[in-house]
Amino acid sequence: MNQTLRRRIERLRKSLASRDLDALLVLIAENRRYLSGFTGEDNSFDESAGALIIGAQGLILATDSRFEIQARQEAPDFEVVVYTRGLTRELPALLERMEARRLGVESRRISLAWHAEILASMADAGLEVEVVPVEEMIEPQRAVKSPEEIDATRKALAVAEAVFTEITAKVQPGMTERQIAQSLEAAARRAGADAMSFPTIVAAGPNSALPHAIPGDRPVAAGEPLLIDWGVRLHGYCSDTTRTLVLGAPDEEFREIYRVVRQAQQMATAAIRPGVAGRAVDAVAREFIQKSGFGGKFGHGLGHGTGLAIHEAPRLSPLSDAILEKGMIVTVEPGIYIEGWGGIRLENQVVVTDSGCEVLTSLPFLFE
Repeated sequence: MNQTLRRRIERLRKSLASRDLDALLVLIAENRRYLSGFTGEDNSFDESAGALIIGAQGLILATDSRFEIQARQEAPDFEVVVYTRGLTRELPALLERMEARRLGVESRRISLAWHAEILASMADAGLEVEVVPVEEMIEPQRAVKSPEEIDATRKALAVAEAVFTEITAKVQPGMTERQIAQSLEAAARRAGADAMSFPTIVAAGPNSALPHAIPGDRPVAAGEPLLIDWGVRLHGYCSDTTRTLVLGAPDEEFREIYRVVRQAQQMATAAIRPGVAGRAVDAVAREFIQKSGFGGKFGHGLGHGTGLAIHEAPRLSPLSDAILEKGMIVTVEPGIYIEGWGGIRLENQVVVTDSGCEVLTSLPFLFE
């Protein structure tokens, strides 16, 4: 077995034993890939490319005929079981083979309807299995990246930065938000990205006051904020960057807000190191923005982890209980948003090191 996957599975099995679970039904796509290498994608919440059943001994990847060849190629260390009547109907026989009587199920990924189907299927088969909802069995392990995962993130960032530099050099007043977003995404595909990490945000003028604005047909005007938040997925790993630009000369209001956001980002970045709480890092940026006269204009959390998913542990927010560890990758993205005027957000990805952090993003800023 691949040594990386072996270590991940062994660690999970220790967690199962500590919770007195005989097996875990892995349904979250990123967890499935992390433990097996299988890259099949779920097209919607109610459609699955398959599930892992990980027991003290057995390793099963259950899927349907669409993914059979792919599953055998990508997950050679798993027994691939192709179900023809749906996972829930065939699950009892698989659990009986594993002698599983307490089954952990990832509760974040299972619907009430699916849960009821599993229980009904067990009852129909006359199998007594306790279904135990579990959370955060794999995610804490995913939060700390290996050197290979950090390198994968660097490569995704390199592609994202190259296409951003290419496209923004061509942006002119009069171009629409939608045109810029489409150009950026097309360039990312040409550069070899698997996909975008998330729908690209391009927001001009007052629209940039919406942190998750959807690009529309509004043309970009000179002198106003132009916020672009984008990322690419490469070999499964996500990049995530935001830059706020201005076409032509920025006015004094833009300069002031930009400097506050940039300084808040620098101060928060300097606070990142092992052992620090995510909420403490968030507080550094939030308090500075408030003291600078923009209290209440920074509503979202300071940052989040990235990896196989664009949003994963740890979080940097007032609600976060996370404690930073070496190897964690997080975004640092303070912003100030003013209705009717616009917003400025600046975002880097950083990796926690032995004594601080390393900024992975290399794109320059308009000014410091």
